[in-house]
Amino acid sequence: MAPTSRYFEAPQRLRAFVRAYETSLVVLAALIGTIGGLVVAAMSAAVELLHVLLFNLEMGDRLSSQFRIEPLRAVLVPSLGGLLLGVAFLLLLRWRPAREIDPIEANALHGGRMSFRGSVIVALQTIWSSGVGASVGLEAGYTQLASGLAASLGRGFHLRRADQRIMVGCGAAAAIAGAFGAPLGGAFYAFELVIGGYTPASLTPVGVAAIVGYFVAHAFTVLSIGVGVGPVGDVLGRDLAIAALLGILAALFGIAIMRGVALCETLLSKSGLWPPLRPALGGLGVGLLALLSPQVMSSGHGALHFAGFVSIPLAVVATMFALKAMASIISLGSGFRGGLFFATLFLGALGGHLFAGGIDAIWPGLKLNPNAYAIIGMSALSASVIGGPLTMSFIALESTGNLWLTTAVLVAVMISSQITRELFGYSFATWRLHLRGETIRSAADVGWIRDLTVRRLMRTDIPTVNADMPIEEFRSKFPLGSRTQVVAVDAAGCYAGLALVAEAHAPDLEAAKSISDILHYRNVVLHPVMNIQEAIAVFDTAEAESLAVVEADGERRPIGILNEAHAMRRYAEESEQRRREVVGDI
Repeated sequence: MAPTSRYFEAPQRLRAFVRAYETSLVVLAALIGTIGGLVVAAMSAAVELLHVLLFNLEMGDRLSSQFRIEPLRAVLVPSLGGLLLGVAFLLLLRWRPAREIDPIEANALHGGRMSFRGSVIVALQTIWSSGVGASVGLEAGYTQLASGLAASLGRGFHLRRADQRIMVGCGAAAAIAGAFGAPLGGAFYAFELVIGGYTPASLTPVGVAAIVGYFVAHAFTVLSIGVGVGPVGDVLGRDLAIAALLGILAALFGIAIMRGVALCETLLSKSGLWPPLRPALGGLGVGLLALLSPQVMSSGHGALHFAGFVSIPLAVVATMFALKAMASIISLGSGFRGGLFFATLFLGALGGHLFAGGIDAIWPGLKLNPNAYAIIGMSALSASVIGGPLTMSFIALESTGNLWLTTAVLVAVMISSQITRELFGYSFATWRLHLRGETIRSAADVGWIRDLTVRRLMRTDIPTVNADMPIEEFRSKFPLGSRTQVVAVDAAGCYAGLALVAEAHAPDLEAAKSISDILHYRNVVLHPVMNIQEAIAVFDTAEAESLAVVEADGERRPIGILNEAHAMRRYAEESEQRRREVVGDI
């Protein structure tokens, strides 16, 4: 990642105090929680203002809760908004050619370092995308900006790598807690998706950030899922079995959505269209779908009122379900910025209601509660697409206050998550990273492995000899005990192999005329850009104790040598350091 300018630099004494006491991180976490809550409130207000101006709504109205939108506005606003966004992307490409990284990638690969400017840009793009009616959620922008600000604050205090990653998690926790009115859900979002695991060292900072973010956001506006199921009663064994079945269906549909976004993106990239026309075309598609059902526009907050689902005919619910899924795939696949979190909550709620209605049609005696299964479906689908089964379970619990219902939710999200992992292996965020060539599957810190390269580990003081050097001359130049191995090169200075000094002094080599007869690992080399895991894999395959390092420029000029024992020792030391960071023993 390109270095970013430091906008804030704490005084040296204050930095030393923060690094010395874990409690000081809690104070920083509270500050980040405040920032996260303000980010949620400000971005939500900005989108609402855009909806008022562009769609002629009243303040307080939600776009996706409208029964009808003026046809001309429904088509033109997202189309022209997509065109403007596409032009902005082109202009931005000249200024910042590198793509921005999100909190998950930052914590997995970059030690919690994020670009402040990049986070602001992503947040503005998300506000515009949702503001013009694209079927995307704001949660991606919330977490990007809150985590980006948290990362900048952490860098200003020169925090250690582990603490820096926790600060990024605090920003995400505050944003999700404020957006969904769920402090527990926000905290576990950070643990499961941004930090990559729960640790004793991260519990208090993340928890404090989530709670503060919740209260700050709700001081300005009440943001929540808005679910209410009423009394559900005891959860029976049959309910758990039915919830498990719903979890299976949710996983399959979640995988279909993720693949659908990737397919749409691929088709448009291969179409030859001028890039700004792709989001314009996506906006036109969303606008046409909105003529059939306005609920497909924006994130879907206004449309997610479960109490009203009971009186809506199943055919209408099925239509909304299909159109919303298409709108979300088209919006993200065509280039609009945003997330799938709230879209999958809305789709899962619709799908759960349809599921309950279908089961009742097949088995009328069950009389399933459609609102309860809307929440189970909501949680199961989001767990498949977003990841974080515990996150979704806590959001369901905090939204409904019903512990018995959360038991069924937990079953559904466990089944959904497991099937998604087995059949697909990615969440939506890590899937999109995979499409860009990254291999990460979670926010677990693997960046230190990439930083530990062969170039950092190798010895550069290597002797080289010509591969045609006679054995006797080699013995004279390198007596026993002087070196273990010597790198041999050809007449052009390119790598030819490794000569072992002990083997060159063996008495049974009288027939050998030059060291070229005893060279090893002629075609097995290391490259300086390899990380330590890749290097160890090469050692294992070649069954070698040492290997030469050559430049990967086609000329194979040797620049160093690496010993397997040294590589393994450094790998073990770094692994132990990461383990100590996890348990807080640093």
